[in-house]
Amino acid sequence: MNASDALLKKTKAGLPGLSSGKDFSMGEAPTFFVQDLQNGTKNGTFETNTVVGDKKYVIGGTDGEAFSVKAQILDNNCLGELVNLVELGTKPISCDGHSAMLLEDRILIILKKNSKPDDSIWFLEVDTPYVRQQKKILGTDVVAWSKGVMGNAEKPVVISGPSGVGKGTLISMLMKEFPSMFGFSVSHTTRAPRGMEKNGVHYHFTEKNVMEKEIKDGKFLEFASVHGNLYGTSVEAVELVSDAGKICILDIDVQGARSVRASSLEAMFIFICPPSMEELEKRLRDRGTETEEQILKRLRNACAEIEQGESSGIFDHILYNDNLEVCYENLKKLLGLDGYVTPPKSAAPKEINLPRNHSISKIDDKIIIHCNSSTLEKESKNLIMLDVSSLKGGAPGRTRGLDFQVMDSFSDSFNGNGNGYPIDIQ
Repeated sequence: MNASDALLKKTKAGLPGLSSGKDFSMGEAPTFFVQDLQNGTKNGTFETNTVVGDKKYVIGGTDGEAFSVKAQILDNNCLGELVNLVELGTKPISCDGHSAMLLEDRILIILKKNSKPDDSIWFLEVDTPYVRQQKKILGTDVVAWSKGVMGNAEKPVVISGPSGVGKGTLISMLMKEFPSMFGFSVSHTTRAPRGMEKNGVHYHFTEKNVMEKEIKDGKFLEFASVHGNLYGTSVEAVELVSDAGKICILDIDVQGARSVRASSLEAMFIFICPPSMEELEKRLRDRGTETEEQILKRLRNACAEIEQGESSGIFDHILYNDNLEVCYENLKKLLGLDGYVTPPKSAAPKEINLPRNHSISKIDDKIIIHCNSSTLEKESKNLIMLDVSSLKGGAPGRTRGLDFQVMDSFSDSFNGNGNGYPIDIQ
């Protein structure tokens, strides 16, 4: 029996977890280990224990209710006092069990239910930059939930420029020519709806104390106070556009762009500049929509915005809108859309549901999901590999970059012979 066959035999036998009661610090876990599954039946709850450094995280929940997390500081006997935790993000709903596996700075959670990966895979972040930042702000231990999503999303596009520069017209032209490619995030505001405005369409209308708490929790990319009301762009609003397979466009001012640049969001930043202040003043006056006082105020703000836009390092690209059609063509070039031809519709991708009954093991940055059933015809195909080597994003948004393969041969897949074959997930 060769080493790979022996490893496969051990894996299928379901060795007990190696992490239970042991002090494996982050990044020091063994190269291969079977996840420590402690699905209990006490009071109908299902729990897993995961040790990270000197803490043990107990993750569990009653079927149909949101998960909860407890943490203990371990002593030499693997016992210790409970730690008060603040849980950020939207929690998954518990089902009839789950598996847990420690990655470097987060815990992978796979729900035990028959569903697609985007419905079943979550991450509990315990030591990511976002968690460390929130821990410093809140002055207490913090964990954060993030939903796992297959594949990657296109980078959002941040477009800024002074009032009257024509950025709204450029965005409208882009949306008209590529309606299925771009989408807007719906902003939040604490002001009351006006006229025919609909919640979730024109704005997400919310209470001031709710929005202030979400800003404090890091759920907003940018925000501003205008006449006593808060306005802002939430991480979730941008993620929803990405979930729909579209590139999110953010039309925000320079101060908002600065906040987004300082966030964890990877975006392209474009500043639209007028050919001159004289031309900008002419355009503002030609609109005929503002009073003289408003025009002068916009011009003063424009001077400051142009100075910041050209010199602050916030923006990746600067476009001068001295000719609308030329500027639009230059914008399309930046976005890789010059000469764009709509691709033919591809065949519908194959789908796969993660099995309800499974156990998991880990080899480097590959998670092996062992299907504990006969739903697949061949025993050799009872293994599904989840690649977590290219994770992007995370709390307070989605964790993207997940990749799956159904494994045709355990040993060949890890000897580099490429006999695992990819399955596209929807």
